[in-house]
Amino acid sequence: MQLYDRLWRKIAPLYDGDEAKAITRLVLEELFSFTLTDIVCGRVDELQDDEKERLAGIFARLEKGEPVQYVLGKAYFGGRAFHVAEGVLIPRPETEVLCSEIAKEANAKEGEKAVLDIGTGSGCIAVTLALDIENAKVSAWDISHDALAIASGNAKELCAEVDFVEQDALNAPSENVDMWDVIVSNPPYICEQEKKDMAVNVLNYEPSLALFVPDDDPLRFYTAIATYAAHALKHGGRLYFEINPIYANDMLKMMAGKGFMNVRIISDQYGKQRFVCGMKQ
Repeated sequence: MQLYDRLWRKIAPLYDGDEAKAITRLVLEELFSFTLTDIVCGRVDELQDDEKERLAGIFARLEKGEPVQYVLGKAYFGGRAFHVAEGVLIPRPETEVLCSEIAKEANAKEGEKAVLDIGTGSGCIAVTLALDIENAKVSAWDISHDALAIASGNAKELCAEVDFVEQDALNAPSENVDMWDVIVSNPPYICEQEKKDMAVNVLNYEPSLALFVPDDDPLRFYTAIATYAAHALKHGGRLYFEINPIYANDMLKMMAGKGFMNVRIISDQYGKQRFVCGMKQ
């Protein structure tokens, strides 16, 4: 059996066959620039002993369920490579749809746009919007000092100007009035009761602080952020959230109750009700 086949079969118990093969190809591409043609032609078996030893160490971590993004130290988002580590949530492709929607609507307007990303994590949203929105002035909050260090490094690496601030989303400042054109957040939204259905690579490695909310208060962060946005957004400014589809209708009611107009649900690329947007009157 070729080395490539032995490698993907090591992690097949955690993933289905196609995903295990895709992860293995990603590792080989990132480490050795191998193409699919290289793999099919057996170049993996031609690696030097020290290179094979390095692969063995990586797959030992993958076998334990550690996400490949943490093992490699990077995740791709919007066509850009972001450094990630266990202190930050791994960027998801769904969130790229949200960034595209925000950039499209913001670029339809002239002048400078003040943008705030609440709960920035790796900085993927803030950095993407800073680079994709014309005349954007982007700020980003996170409660985690470690996350802010990673996000700041990503902004520097990708030449994006972002002002990072250590700030708790549940205790936002009250003095910010008519300050932002756009506020966006992908806050914790998975209820504790949903843990039983989640993969081990998420539960054991990604930060709980960025994932979970109590079963009896699923909109905790959304309500706090919407309350802040109701006075901190400029008139006509927009509030965007990534949401748990289970609570889509609750989100619509909550945002309408906070005075937002034209509140609408936006589906992700898989057809799920993944985002909500509203405008300040």
